[in-house]
Amino acid sequence: MKTHEYTFPNADGHALAAKLDLPVLGNPRAYALLSHCFTCSKDLHAVRHISKALTDLGIGVFRFDFPSLGQSGGQFSETTFSTNVDDLYRASPFL
Repeated sequence: MKTHEYTFPNADGHALAAKLDLPVLGNPRAYALLSHCFTCSKDLHAVRHISKALTDLGIGVFRFDFPSLGQSGGQFSETTFSTNVDDLYRASPFL
């Protein structure tokens, strides 16, 4: 898979680290927005394997770190379910 790195701001202005994984050959036939588990990161072994499996099927995958996790800024104590949903919404234009 081919991987491109990005950052994008969340509602509080914190930079969220992201990766867009693409199939090696051709354009993606669809895209997926992959959200990791509660305290994990976009680079967790299982998340990378899911992304690889999807790109092997021709699906582009956008994965990112929620605030204060992995390589993203912010404070974990300030996150809620609603802020995480907003972060997912803000990630969607990359697809």
